[in-house]
Formats: sequence, C-alpha cells, structure tokens
Amino acid sequence: MKEVTIYTDGACSGNPGPGGWGTVLIYGEHKKEISGAKRETTNNEMELTAVIEGLKLLKEQCKVVLYSDSAYVVNAFLNNWLESWKKNGWKTAGKKPVKNQELWEELDKLTSYHDVTFNKVKGHSDNELNNRCDFLATSAIKNL
Repeated sequence: MKEVTIYTDGACSGNPGPGGWGTVLIYGEHKKEISGAKRETTNNEMELTAVIEGLKLLKEQCKVVLYSDSAYVVNAFLNNWLESWKKNGWKTAGKKPVKNQELWEELDKLTSYHDVTFNKVKGHSDNELNNRCDFLATSAIKNL
C-alpha cells in the first residue's frame, strides 16, 4: 500500500464568512498543492473540506499520515467522537445535531477506505507545510 503524507488547513474571514482551504499531498518525491474557497462558510467547514479534498485525490487505497491544526477534525478521530456521533444518530453528547454532518459522512467514507492516521500540529507556528496550507487557504479567499 502506498504511503502518502497530507497537510491540510482551512481559513475563514469572519466566521461565518468567505472561507478557503489548502492541502499539500506528498508521495515520495512528488508534491501536489490544491486549494479552494467558498463565499459563505465556516472555519470548521473549510478544515473538513481540506481533508476531504486531499483524500479524494488519491486514486487507490493508501496509507495516509495526515497533519492538521484543527482540533475539531483531529479529535473527532483520536477521541472517537465520530463513532459516538454515528451511534447516537448524528447527535452530540449534548443531544444536539452534529454540525457539518454531510461533510463528516463523506470524510467517514474516505477514512474507512484509506488507512488514515491523524496528527495535530500547532497552527501558525514553525511548521513549514502547515504554513503553506494556510497560505493556500487564505490566498483562495482573496481570489473569490
């Protein structure tokens, strides 16, 4: 199984407001950057979209090491929130509907297909690839 490294980030100007996402995929010596934006969104939607779009690019089943500065995304997997939400009919522990359910469902399908390991990185610090994703995300907003 091929091993791919993915870095992701989402950004929003206002929350909600115009938002962007950026993703860097690395396979061996190959590096691919992708990004996109939406006129009305939230930072969490953009964080999820960055991960989804990166995983959707993979043409075959892969072992993925994924890095994100989003505690929302990473903790959903590391703390089994996603599994709990599914068991509870897409309700949070507080019995409220899970926000961004459609995105979570799409991400759940992708992470069921690929072998994904989630890693939390500190945002806006000295991680070069996380900073590059942030740049891609914020640039995408400016290009709306």
